Amino acid sequence: MTRNVVPYRIKVVEPIELLSREEREERIRDAGLNVFRLKSKHVYIDLLTDSGTGALSQEQLSQMMLGDESYAGSESFFRLEEAIHDIMCLPHVIPVHQGRAAEQVLDHILIKDGMVVPGNTHFDTTKAHIEFRGGRAIDCTIEEGRDATIEHPFKGNIDLNLLEKSYDKYGKDKIAYVLITVTCNSGGGQPVSMENIKEVSDFCRDKHLRLLFDAARFAENAFFIQQREKGYKNKSIRSIVREMFSYVQGCTMSAKKDGLVPIGGFLALRDEELYEDLKPTDILFEGFYTYGGMSGMNMDAMAQGLYEVVEQGYLAHRIGQTAYLGNELLKREVPIVTPVGGHAVFIDGRRFYKNIPEDQFPAQLLVVELYREGGIRAVEIGSCLAGRDPDTGKNVRPALDLCRLTIPRRVYTLEHFDYVADVVHSVYSGQKDRSTGLTFEIETKGIRHFTSTFKEI
Repeated sequence: MTRNVVPYRIKVVEPIELLSREEREERIRDAGLNVFRLKSKHVYIDLLTDSGTGALSQEQLSQMMLGDESYAGSESFFRLEEAIHDIMCLPHVIPVHQGRAAEQVLDHILIKDGMVVPGNTHFDTTKAHIEFRGGRAIDCTIEEGRDATIEHPFKGNIDLNLLEKSYDKYGKDKIAYVLITVTCNSGGGQPVSMENIKEVSDFCRDKHLRLLFDAARFAENAFFIQQREKGYKNKSIRSIVREMFSYVQGCTMSAKKDGLVPIGGFLALRDEELYEDLKPTDILFEGFYTYGGMSGMNMDAMAQGLYEVVEQGYLAHRIGQTAYLGNELLKREVPIVTPVGGHAVFIDGRRFYKNIPEDQFPAQLLVVELYREGGIRAVEIGSCLAGRDPDTGKNVRPALDLCRLTIPRRVYTLEHFDYVADVVHSVYSGQKDRSTGLTFEIETKGIRHFTSTFKEI
């Protein structure tokens, strides 16, 4: 029962409205069948992302009143730096306005044309920043992580054989760094085991490679280690997080996820020389290296959020909400990625629409139909998001074509999730035999899923 205890009560509410079916049809048509182009006021339940969409605590709001807006040497920065030192034990901190900015600053220095970044399934902006610098992302996820139906506790793990093959093919000088994304978003929000983190760390140390985390959901990953991995059941989240970070040389972080803030991020490093190299780049792209595009108020909210996110009660409830929605969909026989991950439930588009060809974007079609049916905004994590191969120009065929129902932190109740489950089931019952999907009306270059428009075939 303790896993379902709600560790907060609601103090402020925001009204939301469910538009009529006719209005929803008009809104999604005007948006070019792309939910990114909808206005938020036209969405009833917004499961587009968990990035910056959570609710702030009263402690975070109170800490924001201490915000020091000095351009250089802000006290807010030093409070944030102290929190990162305390939780992650990483000595050098560079703030940025969000996670993709951390990727830009890092990759500007570390990636040269022709270099590669092996890791578990790279997220869209991560992959795009690597390619923008002339590099390539090499997916080394274990085989179990490429199958939505296989039960495995840590489907985000890196396959050491694939990592070694990458090293043999490209050599040390062509590998910019190795990246472990915790949890692995594009693979279904799946965690990485401590054993795997340590094994990858040993490999990188032996080969003199730099190992980094994409730490956007580090606390959720630590919770899964505590719950699923032998030897960690009685360890605190704080101690598990410290061990996780002891195996890496640093991280990029979107604090809009496990920092519990609407904006912000950082780079945290052990390597002082790399830290000094990154400072001018941060100043060029983001701002002075003690504010990095953030206000003092936001840095203080982030510092507080980093402490709140490693609380046992918060994580048990957070992961419990996601598991609840996943279980409700399984009861309705909706095909989802199992086991259920941390921040979202991922519906398997290929199994949902078995008769729709891959190049007609089944998961994107499902995103459209969920809005039509119930005013729910989800997001496609699949064939559209994967984009085109930068060398051949052909559509990339990812291992999974997924519709992500992403759970904002401390925002929705179980009644909302019951509604979501009923809407998904209604679409599944009425459309699972559908045989035609979508094609591009306008395909934008680059990260195309944000701004492209579609039409039905």
